[in-house]
Amino acid sequence: CAPVLCGARRFHVAAALNAKAKVAMSRFEPNSSINYDKLRSNIDIVRKRLNRPLTLSEKIVYGHLDDPAGQEIVRGRTYLRLRPDRVAMQDATAQMAMLQFISSGLPKVAVPSTIHCDHLIEAQTGGAQDLQRAKEINQEVYNFLASAGAKYGVGFWKPGSGIIHQIILENYAYPGVMLIGTDSHTPNGGGLGCICIGVGGADAVDVMAGIPWELKCPNVIGVKLTGTLSGWTSPKDVILKVAGILTVKGGTGAIVEYHGPGVDSISCTGENLLKQYLDWVNFLKGCLRMATICNMGAEIGATTSVFPYNHRMRTYLEKTGREEIAAQANENQDLLVPDSGCHYDQIIEINLSELKPHINGPFTPDLAHPVSDIGSVAEKNGWPLDVKVGLIGSCTNSSYEDMGRAASLAKQALDKGLKCKAQFTVTPGSEQIRATIERDGYAKMLRDVGGVVLANACGPCIGQWDRRDVKKGEKNTIVTSFNRNFTARNDANPATHAFVTSPEIVTALAIAGTLKFNPETDFLTAPNGEKFKLLPPTGDELPARDFDPGQDTYQQPPADGSGLRVDVNPQSNRLQLLEPFDRWNGKDLEDLQVLIKVKGKCTTDHISAAGPWLKFRGHLDNISNNLLIGAVNTENDAVNKIRNYLTGEFGGVPDVARYYKKHNVSWVVVGDENYGEGSSREHAALEPRHLGGRAIIVKSFARIHETNLKKQGLLPLTFSNPADYDKICPDDKISIVGLKSFAPGKPLKAVIKHSDGSSETIELNHTFNETQSEWFQAGSALNRMKELQK
Repeated sequence: CAPVLCGARRFHVAAALNAKAKVAMSRFEPNSSINYDKLRSNIDIVRKRLNRPLTLSEKIVYGHLDDPAGQEIVRGRTYLRLRPDRVAMQDATAQMAMLQFISSGLPKVAVPSTIHCDHLIEAQTGGAQDLQRAKEINQEVYNFLASAGAKYGVGFWKPGSGIIHQIILENYAYPGVMLIGTDSHTPNGGGLGCICIGVGGADAVDVMAGIPWELKCPNVIGVKLTGTLSGWTSPKDVILKVAGILTVKGGTGAIVEYHGPGVDSISCTGENLLKQYLDWVNFLKGCLRMATICNMGAEIGATTSVFPYNHRMRTYLEKTGREEIAAQANENQDLLVPDSGCHYDQIIEINLSELKPHINGPFTPDLAHPVSDIGSVAEKNGWPLDVKVGLIGSCTNSSYEDMGRAASLAKQALDKGLKCKAQFTVTPGSEQIRATIERDGYAKMLRDVGGVVLANACGPCIGQWDRRDVKKGEKNTIVTSFNRNFTARNDANPATHAFVTSPEIVTALAIAGTLKFNPETDFLTAPNGEKFKLLPPTGDELPARDFDPGQDTYQQPPADGSGLRVDVNPQSNRLQLLEPFDRWNGKDLEDLQVLIKVKGKCTTDHISAAGPWLKFRGHLDNISNNLLIGAVNTENDAVNKIRNYLTGEFGGVPDVARYYKKHNVSWVVVGDENYGEGSSREHAALEPRHLGGRAIIVKSFARIHETNLKKQGLLPLTFSNPADYDKICPDDKISIVGLKSFAPGKPLKAVIKHSDGSSETIELNHTFNETQSEWFQAGSALNRMKELQK
């Protein structure tokens, strides 16, 4: 671990700081102040109790404990009750979150909260046209979110503002803050020294309601970085390498904390010591590039990722108009780096001097390959070599520097008379980034080389892409600077082989048009026959002339919105007020029909697809028509084709589930490893509950999805013996017994009843604590919240 600043001086600094005027958390919230004093007080209490050095992750997490003096703290075991500083919601998940908040009956949010319109804009022809079309198509939803935000005190970022995570970096993130967001890539903020965690909408409602938020005390994985980046290697390659090491579930239940070489041997000597500590992070090329690494930490299942405070963060805060916050962070820098001698549960070492450019995929973000090998690997596996489309941007790589480095390659190609052989799209991360790259000429270079600049939104990264150059089912390759590449995620085509890599490698491959091109060694041919190599990309970390803010796209909520109305048309097919789920009847769950036994990977994209289904995110009954339509059925290796055991006929998963519900047949889903990985979308939990599901039994869960299931009154259970998965047949009925004595740490039993009349009993584990057990008994966390208000 890096050294902590020690000695009496820091207390004098803190005392002096206390006398200064309070600093607002953002320019939009002058009445909400940063409270490093409370963070320091909580950390001191916990450090004294635990009597050991703390990691940076622990400092920020434990610094937000509701009861630092009494909270039981055991990594990987106990549940922490936390007080996050703020909430952020993207428009697709904000619909259900705000509908749940409305159902709570509370008058106003208890913490600063924002809504960001970035998910509902489909990429089709170009930024301006696509944005205008989205405003027209989604007018009802945007009006609902804007009016709900105004009534309940939530800031509203209009469509065209940019991607939620970039907006957070530019306006709301600061070192030491704890933020929860209803998007799985909320950890992006770790690049600015924050603990930012992706959650479902029900978790966001807890925080907005002023209720302590629960999180299982995370383990801490340390990633020790040595050496320096150079040439074509970028920070994206760090997380691509880590994903290859840890796989898509290796970070589950842990925070990934990046730290540097030799810090255990450095003694504690004050400010000069901090300067030595900060020097090693210089190679990371700024907090935005560190944000890239943290963003994609979601792909290894990590709770979040974080970097220690450094002068790059201070500069970025100053460049984005937050000088006062930078000054406070600087005064409290000892809180924002790990203690000397702290302990990590696992350590991964990466020598950046030896790290090579990577490209991961297809179909999973943890299948890592050096770029130098991908051509031969693709040939061996029969993957298409021609690159059809290169796509840069998304919340992972859409910073000013990302765009600048891509533009530097575009200029080299243009200077030789070359344009992209593949189609090429560019997604700016925010209106500020769009306006600044337009002003500084980057956007023109990217257009001239063949690029189309899309709207400031998520676009193809989340499947919002009206792709027309290939037919569905046509085998093809795309390369992106995105974070996920699950089957059919980007374009709804299961035959698309999607690879994720850095923006600079995407640009080079789009120019070359083939996976066989290695920009470190291979030559391109200019129209005049000249052979030339692309020089390594370059780009300024921050603009020399400061950022151009572009258009003002923020709606400030009024001081008092109590007199405002939020109307939902009962005839709407986009929005639907929620009805409470039924309470548990106090009995064991008898004879649950197996709806589907899922084979292999089952992400939240498989459970509740995005793309064209995003328009129904505010209407639970309509979006439930996509329940598990992407999951593979073990009975026939087909998707969205399961047997209805009441009729004997095959049908779509949602259709069979609805039939069972109509005939009062409760059901269960059986799944494989890391069930529910990927997005934070709670619809993947709401839909099975809405259609009559009672339990999900799998080998293991992804963190967010498991919590979402609990929140909606379902039982997420795991096989005590993973081999018991093989004992269950698609036509079985399962009884879950022992619920009358349901308690933390006490396994349940499942009686499997086979169609031949035989039965067998297996043990099922769960991770419910006492509070979560009350959610199950009440029928949902929201039901329990209402009970407590009476």
